[in-house]
Amino acid sequence: MKFSEYWQYDGLGLAELVRKREVTPSELLEVACQRLEAVNPQLNAVIHSFKEAAQLRIRQKLPQGVFAGVPFILKDLLDDLTGQPTSFGTEQVRWWPEKNAEIVNRYLSTGLVPFAKSNLPEFGLMISTESKAFGPAHNPWKMGHSTGGSSGGSAAAVAARIVPMASANDGGGSIRFPAACCGVFGLKPSRGRNPTGPFEAEGWDGAIAGHPITLSVRDSAAMLDALCGPELGASFLLPKPKMPFSEQLKVPIKPMRIGYSLKPMIPASVSPEARAAVEQSVKLLKSLGHQLEEADPVIDAEQMWQDFMVVISGHTAAKVAQIKQIWGAKVAGSLEPGTLSAAMLGRSFSSADVAQAKEGWYKVRYAMAEYLNRYDMLLTPTLIAEPAPHGVIPPNKFEALQMKLGHRLPLGKLLMNSGLLFKMSERVLSRMAFTLMGNVTGLPSMSVPLYWAPSGLPLGTQITGRLNDEGRLLRLAKQLEIAQPWFERRPLL
Repeated sequence: MKFSEYWQYDGLGLAELVRKREVTPSELLEVACQRLEAVNPQLNAVIHSFKEAAQLRIRQKLPQGVFAGVPFILKDLLDDLTGQPTSFGTEQVRWWPEKNAEIVNRYLSTGLVPFAKSNLPEFGLMISTESKAFGPAHNPWKMGHSTGGSSGGSAAAVAARIVPMASANDGGGSIRFPAACCGVFGLKPSRGRNPTGPFEAEGWDGAIAGHPITLSVRDSAAMLDALCGPELGASFLLPKPKMPFSEQLKVPIKPMRIGYSLKPMIPASVSPEARAAVEQSVKLLKSLGHQLEEADPVIDAEQMWQDFMVVISGHTAAKVAQIKQIWGAKVAGSLEPGTLSAAMLGRSFSSADVAQAKEGWYKVRYAMAEYLNRYDMLLTPTLIAEPAPHGVIPPNKFEALQMKLGHRLPLGKLLMNSGLLFKMSERVLSRMAFTLMGNVTGLPSMSVPLYWAPSGLPLGTQITGRLNDEGRLLRLAKQLEIAQPWFERRPLL
């Protein structure tokens, strides 16, 4: 198979060719590796490859699952695979897991062939993939621009057609944000839908969800069928649907009442291009028979980001302490200033602060439940602006120095109460203005590639549904995919 043929298929399409014996898994792996070698020097989307291990997996006979023989890339965070190190996006931490993450077991059960790990920011904390350890991942649509984060390497690899899908996870927008930046499809499932253990059990108190970034909606649905379901020790459990998600795609979707909003849920400014993306999507949905009404959710934007920071910084502090215990103080001290600063925040807050912040999460969840009683879904921008040039979102040298010098001092409450914390974090937090709500509430949410700016850079449209209602989200995405196809639209690398 040549690349000129390979890129024309999604994952299910490639698997069908394997089943029909028109191509072998080894041939698909070879094409994917050739594509990786051709474009990764430009993109820096992949930071570790293991072709020989992938070839051995094929020789040992693959499970005959729905994606048997399809090449796959794993994110180097949470999606741990035995025999391969997990770096977490750091310079010095290398962890060799004694067993697979449960979600990786389910990926493997479909017959996928992992052969590489994707680039990411350190610990997935940044909304742009520009780590000190591995350098920036480049947007396939415009070199020198962000792929988003934290699953930026995965999104770039899919957009560049190295693979038709790649694993991702989302704690503040990290599936939807990079999918929007790179012009591909990204679904964040409901809390409790897909496994997160055994190593992270309750990722960020349930804010994190894992699911692949894909080219096609049907691949996302088929993968959700394979991934969903209970796992041992899970805190959040959702039952498997009575009808598989792949079958639900075949059911025509009825006209819906959809609310849309351009009001940020974290203090931010929405660019003209982000507004244009929403306006175009609203027009498209109306043409498909849906009723669209502008209506803003009633959410305290200032309080939501503060509550999120209190909880997440606590998890970061625990992770840094774990690294210090296992790898030593020198390795812990080598972490990026932003990571150390977040850990300082976490050590500054009390357990009472965390309990109060979780009450704030509940208030957002209740507000969205009220909203989704009136509307079937909520439509917003995914991004507040076009993907940023490299160097805009991460801390500059002076800010990094300040973070490095102050990370040992318990300044969290002072920074929060003075307003300095938001000023220091605004370039990251403001860009999560529409994605963060889905993580705080656990609601399913997707970014659909419906708009490209005149610059050539994509901006996604985010649509959020009710808990446990991924089936209807996917059916709407399928309707949009048919009405305004994006599969043939690819960056020319």
